Amino acid sequence: MQTTIDLGTLINDKNLAGDLKAIAKKVQKGERITTDEGILLYEKGPLSFVGTLANFIRHQKHGKTTWFNRNFHVEPTNVCLYTCKFCSYSRMIKQRSDGWEYTLEEVIDMVKKYDDQPVTEVHIVGGVLPQYDFEFYTDLYKAIKAHRPELHIKALTPVEYHYIFKKAKISYEEGMKAMHEAGLDSLPGGGAEIFDEQLRDEIAGGKCSSDEWLRIHEIWHEMGLRSNATILYGHLETFAHRIDHMNRLRELQDKTGGFQTFIPLKFRNKNNEMAHVPEVSVIEDLRNYAISRIFLDNFEHIKAYWPMIGRTTAQMSLDFGVDDLDGTIDDTTKIYSMAGSEEQNPAMSTEELVKTIRNSGYVAKERDTLYNVVTDYTDVQFEDDKSYKGYMSLPVVNN
Repeated sequence: MQTTIDLGTLINDKNLAGDLKAIAKKVQKGERITTDEGILLYEKGPLSFVGTLANFIRHQKHGKTTWFNRNFHVEPTNVCLYTCKFCSYSRMIKQRSDGWEYTLEEVIDMVKKYDDQPVTEVHIVGGVLPQYDFEFYTDLYKAIKAHRPELHIKALTPVEYHYIFKKAKISYEEGMKAMHEAGLDSLPGGGAEIFDEQLRDEIAGGKCSSDEWLRIHEIWHEMGLRSNATILYGHLETFAHRIDHMNRLRELQDKTGGFQTFIPLKFRNKNNEMAHVPEVSVIEDLRNYAISRIFLDNFEHIKAYWPMIGRTTAQMSLDFGVDDLDGTIDDTTKIYSMAGSEEQNPAMSTEELVKTIRNSGYVAKERDTLYNVVTDYTDVQFEDDKSYKGYMSLPVVNN
């Protein structure tokens, strides 16, 4: 049974501007909006308007289903050669004593801590340093697979791979093939930041370029493998920058079909060189999720990373196009808590996450990294679970 949302009332609203009405009609028909229309939504689209359109698309694709997975993060180091102005996480070489640099054996010990837990994914990301090179990561992936073959390895961004392959003097194609053969299963979406070259250079100078980021994902997709994509929003960018960023992703997705999920990441201004830049409001967070869902018609999933924006905003985002709340994040990841995220101790038990989804009126399904259903929590009742009462009256889409 598929949940439907009627856009007729919205389209027939006499008070709705004609250009917004034209966009609503396109969404109703399943037609793609243009970049100019995307910018228009940012400039003129009220929260209720973009939310209704995004919710319509969300329900067309997923009904009431909201996805999550059981994962943990491993961060080999927070010392980095790069000095991104927005980053609160990394420590430069001159601040090395403030950071951490784990050995391969220490990283494997971190993985082993989860041996008795039903996690399905390890997410590996960190700083860029010479010793974390081609050999380090191929050996690490092989060691993880030798220890726990079924564990999905989602690791590193094009920022790291660009540096690693350049240092090893091999092509992107050779490098990605070797990483996959060593055990790499998918790529996270990080390192995208903002694709406008001038702005990217200003806030993240020295890292791989926008074209290089996109090319590494394209090569990965050409291998028949999947990845995610992100945007860093709410800093110095304009609405046009956001749409340009998403349009480049949409064009690559048209070409390869390899992206699974788009994750808007909110700029947080604590403990970094951009502390003077005010953070955007929750209203703008929700508008950004909604417009992302409307514009990226060829992306199956929109994810809200709940540790960054907090549980309450994450719950609200489910009514603005979001269908994935990421994972239980059973770890001590510091990347976002150091930047002033809403969740300073970003971990939720499976029961807590399911209840968070249910209390928003949605159906919780645990997935693996590739969106295969691990557990459907529709019929699962926890002890003293008030969120379950009357829950089966809600319509569900079978995906």
